[in-house]
This record gives sequence, C-alpha cells and structure tokens, in this order.
Amino acid sequence: MLIDSHCHLESFYRKGLLAQTLANATAAGVQKLITVGTSPEDWALYSRLSKEHPGQIYWTAGLHPCDVGEDWHDAVMQLGSWFTDAPLPVALGEIGLDHFHLPKDDVAAQTLKQHQVAAFTAQLELALQLDCPVVIHSRNAFKECVELIDCSGVDWTKVVFHCFSEGAEEMRLLNERGGCGSFTGVVTYKNAPAIREAALLQGLDKLMVETDSPYLTPMPHRGKPNEPAYVQLTAQFLADLFEITLAELEARSTENATRFFGL
Repeated sequence: MLIDSHCHLESFYRKGLLAQTLANATAAGVQKLITVGTSPEDWALYSRLSKEHPGQIYWTAGLHPCDVGEDWHDAVMQLGSWFTDAPLPVALGEIGLDHFHLPKDDVAAQTLKQHQVAAFTAQLELALQLDCPVVIHSRNAFKECVELIDCSGVDWTKVVFHCFSEGAEEMRLLNERGGCGSFTGVVTYKNAPAIREAALLQGLDKLMVETDSPYLTPMPHRGKPNEPAYVQLTAQFLADLFEITLAELEARSTENATRFFGL
C-alpha cells in the first residue's frame, strides 16, 4: 500500500475525472490520498470528498501563500471552524512563504511578502493551539520559513516541508529540529542531485512520498499531467536510490505518513 501524502483533487473533480483518478490510484496500489487545501475555495469541497470517501481521501485546510492577499485575515479567521466538525482535517496547510511568484514591481512585491509573513504567522499560531501537523510550502524562502516556525513555538516533529526541493544543508537544519521533508516526482529529474542527496540524508525513518498532482509529474511522464497513481513511480525511484525493495519503501513511507498525519 502507498499513501500519496500531498495532492490537489480539485482539478480532477472540476473536470469530472475524480472517479477515474481514484480508480487509477487504487489499481496502482495507492490506497490513501491526502488532498491539500489552499484557500476557502477548496476547503468545503475537500471536507465533502473526505466524508464521501472515508478511509481513502483525507484532507487538510490552510491558506497557501500564493492565495494570500489583502483580505488574508478573513480567510484565516475561518480556518479554526473547520477543525471542529468531522471529518477533521489531518493537518493545517499548506501554509508558508513563496518568494518566487511575486509581482515584478518592488513595492508591490514587498507588500505581498509582508502579507505572507502575517498570514503564515497567524496560521502557525492556530497550529500551535490545535497541536496538529503542519504542511509547509516554501519556495525561495526556506530560511525565512524556518525562522518563523522557530519563533512560533510549533512542535517541529509535527512539521513537514512538502515537495522538498532544497539540498543537504537545509535538510540538516530540519533534522536538527525534528522536522521532515516529503518528496515529489522532482526527485526523479536529472537536474535534482541535491534533492536526492537530501532524501538520503533524511533517511527512511521520516520519508514520505507525494505527487503534488496535478503538478510535478515524475519521470518518465514528465511534461504530462500528474495524478496520485504516479506516486508509485516516485516510490520506485526512491527504493532504487536507497537500494531497497519497492515493498520495503512502500511499508516505510506508509508507516511514516500514517504516524505523521494520524491516519
């Protein structure tokens, strides 16, 4: 069994492809999916899908940094209510900082950065209150994310940097704090030796695999739409990287995801 620890099912649902996507995942041995919320636009949908597919679809709720605007406070104020009624989110996220998708205008970019920091800080405060797992989105902002988490008081053992795309030095910082990274199809790309080094440095005790579908399709399907079934391709690549069998990789990653998210 495999768990896709991070995917976005909204696009499959909107296109009428959800049933086929779930069937493909099951056929590939991917029996559980965690669909990750990014804004109020998808929280209600993911809650409903989790209720309609118990034991198969789990969900999270959070305000993604790329969805942060001047009205971020209104969205964050809604978040807590989603953690009071079943099916409960299994984590708060994805939240964090994104310094890649910024306006070209320097003043506008600085203003957006400030909004992102404020929204991230507020959500970390909520995560501390809830004592729940936290899914981090960090792009071109790893150091800043670490500093804010350090200041928040959030338990680092409950923190995962999803789609880990940094190198060994950054992984050492997570290891020292007790946090972890999860790995997407990016680890299979030819130009990703640093990410593979980071995966090996973290080891198998915390390893989780994800698709981030419909994005970041693993080899050999890079350039085509991604889907949860393809997490098996990433798992096979990582099994080869760690020089273990696919069955062992599946068992270890499933155990880790089950424990981390409390499935």
